[in-house]
Amino acid sequence: MEYLDFELPIKELQDQLEKCQVIGEESEVDVTQTCKKIEKKLLETKKEIYKNLSAWQRVQLSRHPDRPYTLDHIKALCGDSFLELHGDRNVKDDKAMIGGLGKIGDQTYMFIGQQKGYNTKTRQYRNFGMSNPEGYRKALRLMKSAEKFGIPVVTLIDTPGAYPGLEAEERGQGEAIARNILEMTRLKVPIITIIIGEGASGGALGIGVGNKVLMLENTWYSVISPESCSSILWRSWEYKEQAAEALKLTSPDMKRLKLIDGIIKEPLGGAHTDRKATFLAVKNAIEKNYEELKNLSPKDLVNQRMEKYLNMGVFKG
Repeated sequence: MEYLDFELPIKELQDQLEKCQVIGEESEVDVTQTCKKIEKKLLETKKEIYKNLSAWQRVQLSRHPDRPYTLDHIKALCGDSFLELHGDRNVKDDKAMIGGLGKIGDQTYMFIGQQKGYNTKTRQYRNFGMSNPEGYRKALRLMKSAEKFGIPVVTLIDTPGAYPGLEAEERGQGEAIARNILEMTRLKVPIITIIIGEGASGGALGIGVGNKVLMLENTWYSVISPESCSSILWRSWEYKEQAAEALKLTSPDMKRLKLIDGIIKEPLGGAHTDRKATFLAVKNAIEKNYEELKNLSPKDLVNQRMEKYLNMGVFKG
């Protein structure tokens, strides 16, 4: 288990608990009460730390190396029923954007999401979760296929942004993202979008237009990352914590501003501390929101989606 800097008090207590348990196992000394006291203190410390997380700390949790990625969620939700589909039928298959058909219970969904890597080799293979234009065009192809067969779409967002390389711009990165946003507004099947990690910039919006948009508790969704915002405004990354607070990018901020529809609660300590509980919460959220959408007509689905986005940012003076 890797610990972030603000989690060090938890690490110290966890180490103490393990030492206490070892002493109990290797000697005849009864350390039961001592272990219980440490366990109680550990639980209290966890509650205190995770109850008062800053925006920057939530950003750090969203990037935790042990946090489940898109394929982890899909495999947990669908098991062996998931069939991955490849290619944009134009340039190539973008490994940073994955998609395919899978079942939750008896209902088939088209899953689409960004995939990051677990180590240096797979991070390069997945391009750090940053999609090229062909990734967004693959996503659109799959969404159109889902529309043709009346299959609901579930998008899982976890990206530091679309790939900003010269080749990506030459192949029409901006147009690919804009096209997806346009087409998703008028797709005639339900779209459920869930931010499971980082939701940065147009890279997230390219698959982020949904009838229902949800965020896991310790994720972020913003036009720019705190580091990039800091480097633009202060010419330094040192102010990333201040930038994170100002950007209002956390799930409670987004819910309060009515930019998302709901927050999926994570286990105490983050999604990586109890993956099964996280997967179950995501599964329940998908099923619950699909129940609300499945009886709407194609016209009503489009109208609801358009109305939702047209109302964003509207206020009375």
